[in-house]
Amino acid sequence: MDNRMTVIDGSFGEGGGQILRTSLALSLVTGRPFRMENIRAGREKPGLLRQHLAAVEAAAAVSGAAVRGNSIGSGRIEFEPGEVKGGEYRFAVGTAGSATLVFQSVLPALMLASEPSSVTLEGGTHNPWAPPFDFMQKVFLPALERMGPKVTLNLERCGFFPAGGGCFHARVEPAVKIERIDILERGQIKRRSVRALVACLPEHIGAREVDTVREKLGIDASDSSVSSVPSRGPGNVLIIEIESEGAMELVTGYGRRGVAAEEVAKEAVKEARGYLASGAPVGRHLADQLLIPMAIAGGGSFRTCAPTEHTRTNAEVIGRFLDIGVEIVQAGEFAWQVDVATRR
Repeated sequence: MDNRMTVIDGSFGEGGGQILRTSLALSLVTGRPFRMENIRAGREKPGLLRQHLAAVEAAAAVSGAAVRGNSIGSGRIEFEPGEVKGGEYRFAVGTAGSATLVFQSVLPALMLASEPSSVTLEGGTHNPWAPPFDFMQKVFLPALERMGPKVTLNLERCGFFPAGGGCFHARVEPAVKIERIDILERGQIKRRSVRALVACLPEHIGAREVDTVREKLGIDASDSSVSSVPSRGPGNVLIIEIESEGAMELVTGYGRRGVAAEEVAKEAVKEARGYLASGAPVGRHLADQLLIPMAIAGGGSFRTCAPTEHTRTNAEVIGRFLDIGVEIVQAGEFAWQVDVATRR
């Protein structure tokens, strides 16, 4: 265990909650304590919100960590992890804040634990500011499984913004070693599909979204669907799946008050077309999430769309905890290559 305190300015880079979540994940993996200052300093509501505090509490629970500053609105926190232990856990965000992001804060450590874990998470499962449950299940975890760990998810109930109330269960089978992977070629597109989920809303909203996507992306009726799902409050998510020989991408659009269903669909189509035009196998959200497991593995590479500020910030935080460098270089008109490697 590395007892050196790492000090991180929470306002740098994208300046949001991801800096905290990445720091928690890497602190658990390395055993290295950290102090974070200026947490979300530039945001409209600075400091820890309920979903960020839920991530801190989850990280503390799986490791018996000592924590100072863990209160709503706190702009400074100290986190000293203990030994990570598998087992049965239940974490509740208490709002529509993302339960998937809370899970990602503890997953890297649990996939290296000495025993399996069963985790139940409550909160938002589908909101516009985080990877939805479907993305975790169909895109991120299959890529992670290629590296060794096996993680299975089961959705009990959807949780949309602002009501929340979603719930899912995760089973984490650790790996003895996290293996390097390289995802550089997309190959041929095998299938495109679209589906809309609606909760406490008329199904015609989802149908209009799906029809718009089908028209603009040439998707067959047999590869499209609209489903009503149980939820505590109203919600609507549009999901476009693009399956290729070397990867899977999932693009989402969220219905919101005052925005026509057709406009929601057009926004999602624009993102899907950007992914298709890049020729890269890894979408922009998966790019954010692959960096931590690749850093733990000691290396890896992938090609992606134009990197987001989240990706660049994640790369910077990784370098604070591990002797790992992340190089991002343009590899085509719309594609970038990301290489993760031990520093020489």
